[in-house]
Amino acid sequence: MSISRREFLETTALGATAGPLMAAKSDKPAMPTRMLGKTGARVSILAFGCGSRFLKYDDDAAVEALTRALDGGITYVDSADDYGKEHRSEKLVGKALKGRRHGIFVATKLSNRDGEQSRRIVEESMKALQVDQIDLVHIHSLASMDDLAKIEAKGGVLEQLQKMKSEKLMRFIGITCHADPEALKAALERHDFDVTQMALNAGQVNMKGGKGGMVPNDAMRTSFQQLALPVANHKKMGVIAMKVMAQDALIGQTTADKLMQYSLSLPVTAVVIGMPKVEHIDENVKVAKAFRPMSPAEMKQMAEPLSQRNKQALDRFFADHVDA
Repeated sequence: MSISRREFLETTALGATAGPLMAAKSDKPAMPTRMLGKTGARVSILAFGCGSRFLKYDDDAAVEALTRALDGGITYVDSADDYGKEHRSEKLVGKALKGRRHGIFVATKLSNRDGEQSRRIVEESMKALQVDQIDLVHIHSLASMDDLAKIEAKGGVLEQLQKMKSEKLMRFIGITCHADPEALKAALERHDFDVTQMALNAGQVNMKGGKGGMVPNDAMRTSFQQLALPVANHKKMGVIAMKVMAQDALIGQTTADKLMQYSLSLPVTAVVIGMPKVEHIDENVKVAKAFRPMSPAEMKQMAEPLSQRNKQALDRFFADHVDA
């Protein structure tokens, strides 16, 4: 890792404290921000997810919801080419951002694995988003080592994105994964991505040395937190944590605010969350603005029982999960 965990927690604690103090004159706490790895961009620690939950809104309500999130201080917006038919999610993002593009970091994803189709799809995304340059394009949903081989192939998606980046169609390139920590670790080791997005929650941690020993897991013997995250940190990539509530599977066993707090206490830039109700937006913004990092002991105390109960089932669920 590029910095020690203690240094990271001290930095985030100072950042979280500085925001509300700087905004004291208006009596409104500011949304904390962090640097997105080596990109040089500074973004809100809460990102707005525009996947399946965003698409539960009708079109007008979706635009209003995203506008409400932006008004609350969220500056990172996460979409994808296959969120909805015919780039529906991206089109809704484009409508919401019209006239307020400045200061908003727009990330989308490229889902196909055919290099020859990549440019056409990225250009369709640009048109849907109503931008002449996308901040970040992720290679969407790395599934396995075989999938990585397709991505890396000569003339493949990664090579084509690199060309498009050189032509300034996008500023940064990333990769996302919630299915296979070992495949993501390999991808991050082999390639200098600017950003990565991975599943990081308190219910999918291998508790080595904890009570009961290592969490049994036939499909995956480790976790993103312990395998892929350190590589990303070492290479100074921006890290976006997703699935922080495990598609709500962990709600009821603990609270949403604690799950957000756990993931934000990791060495990440932000957590991306889908918010299908307006009250979720207000609640999550409030939690983010009040964020204080957990201590390592608090994190272990929270993750150990959750992972013992849930890790195996969650790993299997996310191995086949598609958020489109």
